[in-house]
Amino acid sequence: MSAQYIDELTRDFRLEVDKAALIVVDLQYASGSRHHGLGRHLEAQGRLAEAAYRFDRIEQLVLPNTARLLDGFRRVGARVIYLTLGAELPDYADAPPSLRGFFQATNNHAGTREHEIVDEIAPLPGEPVLNKTTQGAFASSGMNSLLRSLGVEQLVMVGVSTNNCVETTAREAVDRGYAALMVADATGTCSEEFQTVTLKGFRRLWGRVATTDEVLAEIGASETRDALSA
Repeated sequence: MSAQYIDELTRDFRLEVDKAALIVVDLQYASGSRHHGLGRHLEAQGRLAEAAYRFDRIEQLVLPNTARLLDGFRRVGARVIYLTLGAELPDYADAPPSLRGFFQATNNHAGTREHEIVDEIAPLPGEPVLNKTTQGAFASSGMNSLLRSLGVEQLVMVGVSTNNCVETTAREAVDRGYAALMVADATGTCSEEFQTVTLKGFRRLWGRVATTDEVLAEIGASETRDALSA
């Protein structure tokens, strides 16, 4: 049983349209599609079934709910920022040792299809796309300076993987004074255990966890759901 007194001390905040940004993390063909990158790598080994949870969740929850959130944030004029993960150089020389093998296995470097953001949630003109070579965006991109320039103080995090790049970036943000919220049903990883434990841990002195419906209602875009299902 977790100590509830810690949860009670976690910073609380309400989303404000002029301060919030939707941060779309690494929804690329490299690791966000069962037919490219990681999916293709596993299929060649006869192991694609091992990633069924991951790709089912991405297809059935993460991408549809990210699309809903994109629509809602755009409707109310809130910022949208995309992050990608991958090497800039085709020989992966700029990749950290911990990620170089992953980038190579998924053919993930700038200029490849695998490095691109999945088409169905692609950025619109004018929406920033920052590439990072590390799991946390603040360590290897201009994330901090961009947020400061845009006046963004609150980050709403979606994408993959919940326990790696999404959480690492969110925690980096909180340590720099930003407020962060992870969207429970618009993030995904390789198992329900990792998903649950990561979100549970994030609630303890880091930030908030909410559903897509809750976020849309909070920014005044709850009508988005009805519009999309009509």
